[in-house]
Amino acid sequence: MRVAIIGQQDFGKTTMEAFLKRGDEVAAVFCAPEKGRPDPLRVAAQAHGLTVHQFPKLTDPQAIEAMKAANVQVGVMAFVTQFVPQALCDIPAFGTIQFHPSLLPLHRGASSMSWSIILGRKETGFSIFRPTDGLDEGPVLLMRSVPIEDEDTMGSLYFGKIFPMGVAALVEVADKVAAGIAPAIAQYESNAGYEGILREAESHINWASHVDHTYNLIRGCNPAPGAWTTLDGKKLFLFESSKRIARTFSEVKGKKIGQVVAQNGSSLVIHGQGGFIEVHRTRWDGGRKVTAAEAEIAIGTILGG
Repeated sequence: MRVAIIGQQDFGKTTMEAFLKRGDEVAAVFCAPEKGRPDPLRVAAQAHGLTVHQFPKLTDPQAIEAMKAANVQVGVMAFVTQFVPQALCDIPAFGTIQFHPSLLPLHRGASSMSWSIILGRKETGFSIFRPTDGLDEGPVLLMRSVPIEDEDTMGSLYFGKIFPMGVAALVEVADKVAAGIAPAIAQYESNAGYEGILREAESHINWASHVDHTYNLIRGCNPAPGAWTTLDGKKLFLFESSKRIARTFSEVKGKKIGQVVAQNGSSLVIHGQGGFIEVHRTRWDGGRKVTAAEAEIAIGTILGG
């Protein structure tokens, strides 16, 4: 099969290599321009001697011409952050397919896995669909579910479950599309939901929220962007954690919301609404990740003020 890869980062790289490994021809790779660290997809594609394009916008007429020149059977969108117009998606002989890490139409948007965890869902997964000009709105070709365990973070959910299954599914669906046997099922709009990108405002911890929500927020923001609280005007990011529900009034009597109430080995225990969050790893803004105890926060300190 002759394909074009549209994507970036490790997911795009691994998807490209999955096609190459089985003997397919990757005729072109479209990556977003880099603003910082080298893009693993771009680096790997050039190492394989492939044609790489980095257009600031894929609506650029030159991007359209580059896709036409590639003369591919299937376009494969693997972790795409640029807007890809329908005009480009329609160029490959059998069209274009796209990966999205949610059970569409649930959790459309760029932070879908994080929101699945934050909202307390017990299941998520991924969808392979036909991209349209609407964000994550095209007909679905394949869907697979995975459980969200109580201890899962966004990182473990993605890298441990969805990432490897998603790469394999893109290859599987590309074959089905080329063979004309991939059923395209319209998304059920009554169940649709969209959430915006998880940024500073959404990842801010409110210790007055129930510890169930706080725990889910920390998990959903780990490893990025990191759920955060403050102390003396400085941000403290919290990563690995566990929770304990308070069963009796005596457990919380005299304790204030957001108060560091104990040190447990290398961890700190913080009182929140309805129980306690035990934090195992932290990072001061601008610093490196350390154990919570290494953050040197005294017992009795109230966070979030």
